[in-house]
Amino acid sequence: MATAFPNLNVQHLIKKAFGFQLSFIVGWLYWFNWIIVIIVEIVAAGSFLQYWFPSVPLWVLSILCASVIIGINLFQVKYYGELEFWFAGIKIITLIAFIILGALIMLGLLPSSASFSNYTAHGGFFPQGIDGMLSALLVVMFSYGGAELIGVVVTETKDSQRVIPKIIKGTVWRVILFYVLPILIICGVIPWNQVSTEVSPFVQVFSLSGLPEAADIMNFVLLTAVLSAANSGIYATSRILFTLSQNGEAPKVFMKTIKKGIPLNGIFLTTLCILAGVFLSYLTPDLILSHL
Repeated sequence: MATAFPNLNVQHLIKKAFGFQLSFIVGWLYWFNWIIVIIVEIVAAGSFLQYWFPSVPLWVLSILCASVIIGINLFQVKYYGELEFWFAGIKIITLIAFIILGALIMLGLLPSSASFSNYTAHGGFFPQGIDGMLSALLVVMFSYGGAELIGVVVTETKDSQRVIPKIIKGTVWRVILFYVLPILIICGVIPWNQVSTEVSPFVQVFSLSGLPEAADIMNFVLLTAVLSAANSGIYATSRILFTLSQNGEAPKVFMKTIKKGIPLNGIFLTTLCILAGVFLSYLTPDLILSHL
């Protein structure tokens, strides 16, 4: 659709296909969704930093993370893309290392009690039946959020008619390599009913391999992951507000841009929402993450 209708992003296409009312509802729900995600990710980033700086208040670290991400989004979109490139690079390198280490464990080349029988033991693939699978799908669908940004960035992509199809095709293979394979590794190395609720399963697998400082490495990777999500969220919310205002579905004030094409008022509103979320971490630092 993006290639058939150049210079239209996903919100434009929704309005073109379904009209004003549905476009209004979808656009604002999308904005609210990302606002909640940004706040969660920013506060989570602060909590990951507390692993190394336990004496610093959560709200201070959250403000620091928010300042960095908001600052990046005030520059040209290429800097947003550059930051995402490095964030993604860190995650990809870690996942490749994880897949290799997991494969070595599964093949018995590293000492471990891992066994291929873990795939069929303890109740098999669906130990909790169809209800368990459907419950898991709620988390799965949320976790794939962000892929739709391909349709948001299309209006700022050079040569989009050539680039976008390549990106979409590549997404399928990336899902298989960086989502499906790590899950297979985890399920093979650790029985599903022995996966800790206190420690990331990635940390568990790294620890089984004897890798030193596994917790520090994964804490850093998780920090980059949540900052990446927050970075994408600020981009998404500011651009969707800009498009909503173009469509007459939001106040025209959100069409204001600076010379670099950055929708300043959209970022400003997102910043206010982030500050409100961080204020909650100031009021109830021990409860904020569990409630979010």
